[in-house]
Amino acid sequence: MLYELLYPLTPYFTPFNLFHYITFRSAMSALFSGLLVLLLMPIFIRRFSLRERISEDVPENHLSKEGTPSSGGIVMLLGIILSSLLWARPLPLVWIALFSVFYMGLVGLADDIIKRRGVKKRGMSKWQKLLFQFILSALVVIGLAWAYPEGAFIVQMPFAKNLLLNIGYFYVIFATLLFVWTTNAVNLTDGLDGLAAGSALPVFGALAAIAYAAGHIKLSSYLAILYIPGAGELAVVASSVIGALLGFLWFNAHPAKVFMGDTGSQALGSAMAIIAMLTKHEIVMIVAAGLFMIEALSVLIQVGYFKLTRGKRVFLCAPIHHHYERKGWPETTVVVRFWIISVFFALLALSTLKIR
Repeated sequence: MLYELLYPLTPYFTPFNLFHYITFRSAMSALFSGLLVLLLMPIFIRRFSLRERISEDVPENHLSKEGTPSSGGIVMLLGIILSSLLWARPLPLVWIALFSVFYMGLVGLADDIIKRRGVKKRGMSKWQKLLFQFILSALVVIGLAWAYPEGAFIVQMPFAKNLLLNIGYFYVIFATLLFVWTTNAVNLTDGLDGLAAGSALPVFGALAAIAYAAGHIKLSSYLAILYIPGAGELAVVASSVIGALLGFLWFNAHPAKVFMGDTGSQALGSAMAIIAMLTKHEIVMIVAAGLFMIEALSVLIQVGYFKLTRGKRVFLCAPIHHHYERKGWPETTVVVRFWIISVFFALLALSTLKIR
């Protein structure tokens, strides 16, 4: 919005030329969303009635968190959407990303309401969640085919120059699985104070850099990656997520004063997957979000092994962050070490842009 309003006035006021630069608008987007979350979150904590209900199958030390304000993801969602609307140009890729984040935020909010005000601590059934996720992934693929028809079904492979696989309609299956897995992976990771939010920061930092490169015709040519017109504006969206996460972490750091709830985790997971799909860096995103992938995989392994062996377990508890808690690691130790792992994965993902 601000680009359309102020950049045309550059001949009359030279500093407005700054709005031409994605880097400037990305920085401002992060700053705006972060400050907005910092300002609004205390009001949300005082007045919002949803309170955390702790499941029985988590470590005993988590029972003290019962009653902590939840659904703080509402404020994050507000910061992300308002900041993106202000600082990003209203291009099709931006609208697709914002619609996806808003949609999954609403799904997460409905789940939170059922958990906190209903009789079921687990909220929606897994099939209900999957249905909403399948619907959105299908809509995103349709939107991508409309906004970028020549490359909608292409998968860009890392570590190789110009290796583009056009998998046709199989992309619909691939994109759906990627979206569902990533969204639920972030949701599963949100089990310790600051874990999901802090671990997501380097992922969105990597996605912002990737989006900027993919939308820059000279830089994309230099890096031998697919050039996607308008993708640079997704760097502004990713930056708004970074700012919102930083603002949220101020209150979510141990001991947490608020949790993001499914409202936040579903929106974050969808944002990761959607930005990756829109920039055609799905495989690289899997690397960048490696920590989240491991968390989800640990649950899959635990459940599968439990069923195959009729009661035996691979981990003391799943997701894997609870396994390390059961081994005696303090919660803050688990969180900080997982943050470090997430940074390493993000750096590895960024290195794929040059290693070709």
